[in-house]
Amino acid sequence: MTYQETVEYLFNSTPVFEHIGASAYKEGLETTRTLDEHFGHPHTHFLTIHIAGTNGKGSCSHTLTAILQAEGYKVGLYTSPHLVDFRERIRVNGEMISEQEVIDFVEQERDFFEPLHPSFFELTTALAFKHFAEQKVDIAIIEVGLGGRLDCTNIITPILSIITNISLDHTQFLGNTLGAIAAEKAGIIKHRVPVVIGESVPETQIVFKAKAQKEDALIVFAEDIPAVLSSHPNPDGGIAYQTRFFGNIVGELGGSYQEKNANTVLTAVMQLYNKGVIKNAESIAKGFANVCELTGLMGRWQKLQANPLVICDTGHNIGGWTYLSQQIKRQQCAQKRIVFGMVDDKDLHAVMSMLPDDAIYYWTQPSTHRAFPAEKVAATADDYDLHGNIFPTVLEAYQAALHDAAQSDFIFVGGSSYVVADLLTSLQKK
Repeated sequence: MTYQETVEYLFNSTPVFEHIGASAYKEGLETTRTLDEHFGHPHTHFLTIHIAGTNGKGSCSHTLTAILQAEGYKVGLYTSPHLVDFRERIRVNGEMISEQEVIDFVEQERDFFEPLHPSFFELTTALAFKHFAEQKVDIAIIEVGLGGRLDCTNIITPILSIITNISLDHTQFLGNTLGAIAAEKAGIIKHRVPVVIGESVPETQIVFKAKAQKEDALIVFAEDIPAVLSSHPNPDGGIAYQTRFFGNIVGELGGSYQEKNANTVLTAVMQLYNKGVIKNAESIAKGFANVCELTGLMGRWQKLQANPLVICDTGHNIGGWTYLSQQIKRQQCAQKRIVFGMVDDKDLHAVMSMLPDDAIYYWTQPSTHRAFPAEKVAATADDYDLHGNIFPTVLEAYQAALHDAAQSDFIFVGGSSYVVADLLTSLQKK
């Protein structure tokens, strides 16, 4: 098989949550443990850091990875979903796994795994752990796929666990209260492994504290003694931070939500500092300043062009849009133009209620079966007095916004990771 045929096989022969939603979700670790045993328990051959949470997992994972790379470690990074290429999910020191290795994995192992009927994510996790062991990484940052307790990444015993925050998302799997969702995320807290909680409320704090006490694990709430004292956006992009322990740091990632992520990361860094894993403050500054270059991160308040200013962002739920909506509203420009679509397991009404009413909208739908039809998005928008035209694809919506925009306008593309993925994929093909 070619690489493209191999990826299509993975997507079409295994249940893929990104494509079909709930029916692809598999509870339990039985298949994961069978795969893990078959490959010789590869995750035991390197140190790990485990990151769960509703929002911010990707930014925190990539920033920590960049810091550890700057410290001189060989670092594996496992994240999801990808935006353009499946291989984005599995990286070592920023380099994606090779196409040939993906091909070889499927061709050589399919006779073993096909009878197990693994999910796409179970298979991808096995491939990631195998790749990291073969590459002899020193440490790997492992991002939880969904939840935590029953997520197939949860076979690892990390040196540090991180839970970024909790908001209402994937309620059909994780529960419809913050406490219930927190209980699922708290499943990654392991015996005597310290855990950093990025953001919490009383309803989630009590859950995290109880689980940490049960596991005799040190628990640190990043908001108790904030590592970030103040922050302000830089004129040329990114954010300047004044920190409690590491002086002034310039973060490459924009987006007002990054201050919370930075506080979480720096609190985690203190734990790694105390363990002797990180020794040099220069590594922290370098990691923050070069996240995208070192790790390949895309889609976080990503600037695509300057005149008109075009930004895309993968924020896709209530928690993410709490920050995005305010930043878009504050954006100085002649006219805001927003290319927008969502997928059907998200709260469309809640996000619509946060969108600015002074923008021109380009309603669309990403190329996934889970997308809300653009017509439904537009009809829902009418309830909130938001108006625009309907476009069948993200690229057509984006091209229309560009055509209509003056040099001083602001174009935002988002609403779903899949909207951003469609745009970046289309732009790469041009």
